[in-house]
Amino acid sequence: MISTAPPRSKRLTREDILPVAEYAVVRREHRRRIAEINRRRRIEVGPFATFHFENHNTMRQQIQEMLHIEKGGDAQLEDELSAYNPLIPQGSELIATIMFEIDEPARRVAVLSRLGGIENHAFLDVAGERIGGQPDPTRENTSAEGKASAVHFLKFPFTRDQITWFKTPGMQVVIGFDHFNYAHMAVLPQAVRAALSEDFD
Repeated sequence: MISTAPPRSKRLTREDILPVAEYAVVRREHRRRIAEINRRRRIEVGPFATFHFENHNTMRQQIQEMLHIEKGGDAQLEDELSAYNPLIPQGSELIATIMFEIDEPARRVAVLSRLGGIENHAFLDVAGERIGGQPDPTRENTSAEGKASAVHFLKFPFTRDQITWFKTPGMQVVIGFDHFNYAHMAVLPQAVRAALSEDFD
């Protein structure tokens, strides 16, 4: 059985990852448990965007699934650890994968072409203080033609006071975008805010 208890280390190592054959035995139950964790760590903002907040457990699942599907062995495992460890929050931040989900291909291209630079316009508002998302500088978030990627990885760095406010029961936290073509906001449900509070030291 794979534990979903808070980890001692905030980084994944080879010892955290089950061999492919062992994972296959517990995969169905593990996916069910992780789906419940993910349900409390996601929020839709506007008609197309969904924030999926990552942690140690979600990134371990991602690595296990990639190994299960691709079966690339030790070399792939090292690559996956290098790719996904930076998406695990380290105690003073939240990290989100933002997905713009539009089923119809032509409409998807049209919408994303209007959202260039949106990676610089995501924010969290905590107690009246705005925390801007920091995009992954190693990725092409917006193409030279001004088309936004459908997937973004953003880090939201917090001060100690902001962490205290965020963790306060009943605190209203707003998440959104202030992009001129996608100005949408949502209030974090209290269950989501409580789950994300566990990411902080």
